Amino acid sequence: MSGADRTVNISNGNSEVNDRTSSIVKYVFFSCALVTVLTTLAIILVLVQGSFVFFREVSIVEYFTGTDWSPVIRPRSYGVLPLIWGTLVITLGSALIALPVGTATAIYLSEYADPDVRKVIKPTLEILAGIPTIVYGFFALSFITPLIQRVFPETGTFNAAAGAIVVGVMIIPMVSSLSEDAMSSVPDDLRNAAYGLGATKFEVSTNVVVPSALSGIIASYILALSRAIGETMAVTLAVGMSPQITANPLESMQTMTAYMVQIGISDVSIGSIGYQSLFAVGLTLFAMTLAMNLFSLWIKSRYREEYQ
Repeated sequence: MSGADRTVNISNGNSEVNDRTSSIVKYVFFSCALVTVLTTLAIILVLVQGSFVFFREVSIVEYFTGTDWSPVIRPRSYGVLPLIWGTLVITLGSALIALPVGTATAIYLSEYADPDVRKVIKPTLEILAGIPTIVYGFFALSFITPLIQRVFPETGTFNAAAGAIVVGVMIIPMVSSLSEDAMSSVPDDLRNAAYGLGATKFEVSTNVVVPSALSGIIASYILALSRAIGETMAVTLAVGMSPQITANPLESMQTMTAYMVQIGISDVSIGSIGYQSLFAVGLTLFAMTLAMNLFSLWIKSRYREEYQ
């Protein structure tokens, strides 16, 4: 066999090995993607099945319009609005803290901070995202609430204000990190053009960079708020378990996630209407977060800026 023939055979052998390796890798990655899809579908199926049992006993109109929530303790009532109200109060309250602070932090990191400073501040901020949420709950209970009580003595041990503050602090890293990534992707040519027209750094930051990165910034807002809606342990410890509709943030409330924790650790019998309410609340929460994430994807696709 000539040297050329041996070279051709070796090349063919290597090609076959590469093809088999590529096929194996392809199927491994496909399996991983399939697992995520099947897991999501399984979660939806479980929630829908449990909710179907619940809504056979409870009117869906009563569920979405009732203002009293007591599916376990008599007299029983099944209006989920108090839980939705508590969830929205915490979400909106945390947004008032996290969105402006996170955006301002992102502007500083992207436009003002030196590279060495950015290397220290950004990882430090992201450490906040790694702290267990139950630690945030204890922090709210032992530190934030006493501070609020000094200003407003009538504040209870469990209150919505402390929960909103601690959740706001918790989601600041998500807002600042994602927004800073979006701002950093804006080409320097846009900045230089604005500087050439005599704009100041503040004007460039607020009138050029932020509008150019708006789709990414808004997406970070929505993802952070989705995180706030689904927060569990921090609000369970800080906000309490009193389902009520009240405009006073110094009073105790209950979020949807806190109720799910309450039922999960209680001695409610499996199959009872109180237990099945867990699935109805879970499905409602899933629908809310899914809607926000779909809205985020639409915002990104609608207002996304692509730079060459």
